[in-house]
Amino acid sequence: MLSPALPLAPRDAHWPLVVALVEDDRLLREEIEVHLTAHGFQVHAANSATGLDDLSARIAFDLYLIDLNLPGENGLSLCRRVRQSRPDAGIVIMTARVALNDRIAGYKQGGADIYLTKPVSPDELVLVLLSLGRRLKQAQTSKEWSLSLRDRTLVGPDQTQKLRLTSKEKTILLALVQAKDNTLESGVLCDLFADEDDEALMSKHALEEMIARLRKKFKSVQAEGDEPAIKSVWGVGYQLCVRINFVH
Repeated sequence: MLSPALPLAPRDAHWPLVVALVEDDRLLREEIEVHLTAHGFQVHAANSATGLDDLSARIAFDLYLIDLNLPGENGLSLCRRVRQSRPDAGIVIMTARVALNDRIAGYKQGGADIYLTKPVSPDELVLVLLSLGRRLKQAQTSKEWSLSLRDRTLVGPDQTQKLRLTSKEKTILLALVQAKDNTLESGVLCDLFADEDDEALMSKHALEEMIARLRKKFKSVQAEGDEPAIKSVWGVGYQLCVRINFVH
């Protein structure tokens, strides 16, 4: 049952948080998805590790809610992979396993932030994700880039990283920041540079080269192991994976 008295996820530039729900019980999965969505989260559900891999190829998740008992690759192994690839993400294990050894393994081997045992209170789940979300938001804010629209200078989180962008590179970043899930199709990005007769002035090959140059610029000032600033989304286009604020 929904609890309207619980706080909704805040509405600002960093929300809604994007949640990956991995649960093989269909009824429970659907119940949790509905409940979290009603409380302001953007939820994408899968019933296995393979399903999550498919989703992750086109969606950048903030929080992961993972059951341990999954078909195929088990939840503990999946948590470990997620932690290795997304060290800053929030991971919540949700399982019927109550033994202390399982809890320790969840934290130590899986890298989980929270270990919840079933049956899980839907209200508690909302509050746990809100708490993790606040922490994630604070960490992300400290890693934001600033883009000066006047002189096309991109300044990194510690203020020492500075990149000078071309006019077209600035246009690409502006479009990605403003897009849903920071993701746009390749064709849409090419159309940004159409002439007055709506004829594209940029081919997909030229777009690929521009994206490659942008990635190279970011990589030149990013720390080793940082997630690529722009991610290719197979069959779609590109997704921006860093936070950028605009400065006029």
